[in-house]
Amino acid sequence: MRIINHLREIPFQAQVQSCVYCLDSGSYHGPRWRMEPGDLFIPVDSIEEEATLTCDAKGTPPPQYRWSLNGTHINLGLDRRRRLSGGNLIISSLDRQQDVGLYQCMAYNTVGAILSRRASLQFAYLDHFKVHTRSAVSVREGQGVVLLCGTPTSSGDLTYAWVFNEYPYFVQQDNRRFVSQQTGNLYIAKVEPSDVGNYTCVVMNSITKGKVHSSPTSLILRTDGKTQLLPGPGDHLEES
Repeated sequence: MRIINHLREIPFQAQVQSCVYCLDSGSYHGPRWRMEPGDLFIPVDSIEEEATLTCDAKGTPPPQYRWSLNGTHINLGLDRRRRLSGGNLIISSLDRQQDVGLYQCMAYNTVGAILSRRASLQFAYLDHFKVHTRSAVSVREGQGVVLLCGTPTSSGDLTYAWVFNEYPYFVQQDNRRFVSQQTGNLYIAKVEPSDVGNYTCVVMNSITKGKVHSSPTSLILRTDGKTQLLPGPGDHLEES
């Protein structure tokens, strides 16, 4: 499993603006950021792995470090799961209840102190679709239709695709077909007889690599000049 850590280098101007109090004193100077912590997304099934929040500053004397979680100081002397390596905070035996939140690093020496940006730690997951039969969608030839994916509960970056009839025949996007990577919905303009069939939404979590499939939705043509909407539980259809 991968633990994704987005690191962020800080320009000099931002370093100065982030300073709580930095007073140069001869050859001594307060801390300045080399690297601030970045947001972490951790696969939910990797709870035995470690997570590392990066924090690195330069200064004279060399800086020391403290961390807070949701605004509360982390007492590392009383915490068996968290420890420092340089300025980095290492968390072992990850716990969804105790470790999720906003972390902030403080670098300090005898001259001054600076606070990092707040970095979030979240667990990435993708639940299964609810099991139910989706009702057929009936549409007149030449009209447009939207098939809703109905994304299950999740956390982390998702990507969407649709299977047409059976795997591995995926819907190919063109000037009539479009899969929204925001909602997962499938848009079909000017429906043709070749569009008739079963459609299955496929959702993948790019962090956990988990993949889930919806129940199929049948698309059929009406020939009586009307468009009939037949949504199943949690399904919707829009006309364009």
